[in-house]
Amino acid sequence: MLEVETPLLCAAGAVDEHLDPIPAAWHPGGDPAREERLWLVTSPEHSMKRLLAAGSGPIYQITRAFRDGERGRLHNPEFTIIEWYRPGIDHLALMDDVEALARALLGGLLDTGSDPRPFRRTTYRDAFRGAVGLDPFLAATEDLARAARDRGSGIDAAAGRDALLNILLAAAVEPRLGQDAPEFLIDYPPSQAALARVREGDPPVAERFELYIRGLELANGYHELLDAGEQERRFREANARRREAGKVELPLDGRLLRALEAGLPACAGVAMGFDRMVMLATGARSIDEVLAFPIERA
Repeated sequence: MLEVETPLLCAAGAVDEHLDPIPAAWHPGGDPAREERLWLVTSPEHSMKRLLAAGSGPIYQITRAFRDGERGRLHNPEFTIIEWYRPGIDHLALMDDVEALARALLGGLLDTGSDPRPFRRTTYRDAFRGAVGLDPFLAATEDLARAARDRGSGIDAAAGRDALLNILLAAAVEPRLGQDAPEFLIDYPPSQAALARVREGDPPVAERFELYIRGLELANGYHELLDAGEQERRFREANARRREAGKVELPLDGRLLRALEAGLPACAGVAMGFDRMVMLATGARSIDEVLAFPIERA
């Protein structure tokens, strides 16, 4: 697998309702009258996919990523990410990679004896039913809103299904995941995975996974979407939701779309939060304990 390095400053990045990139200004030639807007990347995904489309083969990198507005016990606006892509496999095979790396990084913390059990794999639907008592694909929006209010949220049905699902996932589902053994959450609602393929079925599901250990989300992976037209449609829908939420619209990444048109090889990719892995390995309760300079001291 080839190690690569991609830009931290890009002309465009992910268009996601919930991810806010940090803007930067560039003045070509040092001329203050000529200003171009750039963005610190929320992930190196788009650039890495351009390399894949150019024939790089399997690639990885360890780099920094940036997300505006994310600050708390588990979040710092600047963090370290491990991201890799492997052509020719799907998300199910990629989970084996993630499991192997997690075992290597966390060592004895995951030691279950001479014959370790595979990490558990649980569907989003089953996890949601068990924790919330509702089917996330079929429940009425008002029922989801009622469940959110029962758990202390002031949100109502007007916020929409995705916002309600995210609140319930964080409040009720995630704390139960990976408590007695590491656990992959798989088969998300299609609206919850902007860059993943959707597998037809009843209901259709997005081929996405997340890894949880002791309630902590550590990795997010996809069987990657290859269709440029579908990707552009999803970006435009995400911008429409950003407008409705009063957020700034983000530029569409035309370079990524052209790479998809040229031909992204069938592949799966994943991003792993390195700082959270260090938290688990050291028993830290806050991300600040594993950073030399959290944002307030940067």
